[in-house]
Order: sequence, then structure tokens, then C-alpha cells
Amino acid sequence: MNIDKIIQGKKVIGIAGHINPDGDCIGACMGLYNYIVDNFKESEVHVYLEPIPNIFKFMKHSQIIESEMTENHHHDLFIALDCGDTGRLGKFSEYFIDAKETFCVDHHETNKGFADNNYIFPKASSACELMCELVEDEKMTKTIAECFYTGIVHDTAVFQYSCTSSKTMNIAGKLMDKGIDYSKIIDDTFYTKTYHQNQVMGEALVRSKLYLDGKCVASYIDEEAMEKYHVLPKHLDGIVNQLRVTKDVKIAIFLYELTKGEFKVSLRSNCDINVAKIAVKFGGGGHDKAAGFSAFDEPNEIINRVVCEIANYVNNDK
Repeated sequence: MNIDKIIQGKKVIGIAGHINPDGDCIGACMGLYNYIVDNFKESEVHVYLEPIPNIFKFMKHSQIIESEMTENHHHDLFIALDCGDTGRLGKFSEYFIDAKETFCVDHHETNKGFADNNYIFPKASSACELMCELVEDEKMTKTIAECFYTGIVHDTAVFQYSCTSSKTMNIAGKLMDKGIDYSKIIDDTFYTKTYHQNQVMGEALVRSKLYLDGKCVASYIDEEAMEKYHVLPKHLDGIVNQLRVTKDVKIAIFLYELTKGEFKVSLRSNCDINVAKIAVKFGGGGHDKAAGFSAFDEPNEIINRVVCEIANYVNNDK
């Protein structure tokens, strides 16, 4: 499939990713935006995302992102990226439903193909990897490559996750050949943390507990802790991965408070246990090794319920 054929002739195009956008979601959206404005100058293009972390604002044209809805946009084509269903688009699902034609590019195994046209490959490392397959290589600029490389780096945890394939590495190599400063992208967007971010990570590690004979580790950060360390939910990236690399742990659980009593739950797997199947049981979804959902309750109660579900898999060695 070539995305040019889908874009051709569309006057007004909307692009959106999932709520609480991460590096892959933002990279896919901004990479596609830059591709369209470079090659389809007759098209009017809008990108709809919730406010993005500052670390991703180096991407060209990130300032054009629209985080609020208006009543004036009617789209000839609406493209959903890194979304498993319309609900993951949040409020912008209204634009998707209203569009004349829809297209979805995604790598979530829970995606059943909700758009008019779909490009869904659950074994792909990231939406950005799939975008690299859809755009024409000769039209891939350094600016576009920066966006897609960022997305691949974040959804593979710098090529650590098992979703990283030889294809992933080959695509990343081609993006590097476009002249991007790949080491700076990795350092600035994945590894570099503020002093307060390091402090709150320390808090999460101190609060962490082992379950299931050390096979599971869990921790949480509530609103009180975020206020104490002057951080927002978007500053908590990396904590669940730090929990994941605990010796002998098979599954890591990390919660952070979104609103009073509502927690975002992130799951990471180091083994053959598919955490997406666990997340689905709590109304969420994701990938084999990385998944999540939202829940209302006391954090320890949520953790206990999740651990009980995980126990069914650990005990059966699934």
C-alpha cells in the first residue's frame, strides 16, 4: 500500500493519535504531517492531539497541533494513527466519524479495523515503523525521518523490546542515513530527565513492592507525590521501564493518578505472558509486552486486583 494514493485529491485532511500521546503517536502524526505538506501543497492539513510533552516539540511544525475542537472542520480524509479503536481518539473521534473517508495505521493486536481503509500489523514495533513502509522513500526528508525515528525509539525502548525485529533495525538504519542526529534524539527524548523527574522516580522505587514470590513488582505515584515533586503525569515516563528491569521480575505494574481517584495503569512483561490480554480484562489494551488501562479505586486495591489476574498466568506458566 502507498499512502500517496489515499491522500491524493483530498482537500482537507485530519490526522490524530491516541489520548495521552507518546513518542510513537506524536512521531507518526508529525512525520505524516510534514510528508503531506511537503508533497501535497494543495491540501489543508490539521493535526489533533492532546498537549504534547516539551521533549517532542523539536519536531518540525509541532506548534500547529490543535488540542481543542472547533465546529468548522469537515474532513475529506481523516487518518487515525497508533489507535486501536475510535475511543482512543478521545474527543477527536467526532471528526473521525464525520469524515468522508477514514484511514487507520496501527500496530495494536486489539484493533479490528475500524476505518474505511486499514493498515494494521500487530507484529510491527511501532506506528512509525508502519509509516515508513507507507511513504515513498525518495520523499523521506531529514525532518520526516527525525519524527519517525523518535517514534520507533520510544515504542521499542531504544530497541530493547522483543517487538524489535530485523526489519525495525533496517528501517531505523535508513532513517539514520537521512542525516538525523540519532544519538541526540535518544538522549534528549528518552534518557534525559529533570531533577524532579529523578526524584519522583526515586519515590516510586521506594514505594515499590514485590508480589508472587518476586515475579511481579508494582508501584504508584498519586497526586500528592506529583505535587510534592512538581511533576505532571507526562513527566512519569520511564518509571515502569525501570521497574521492569528488576532482577527476576516477569511483570511490572505502575500506576499514576490522572484525576482524583482515577489511575492510569501501565503493564510491562519480560516473559511470554501477554499483558494486553490482562489489560483487556480491565477495559484497556495494548501489546504483548506493553499494555495499560484506567481504573477508579485506591491504588493498592487496583494493584491487588491486577496481581490476582497476573497470578493466573504466572502459576500456569503461560
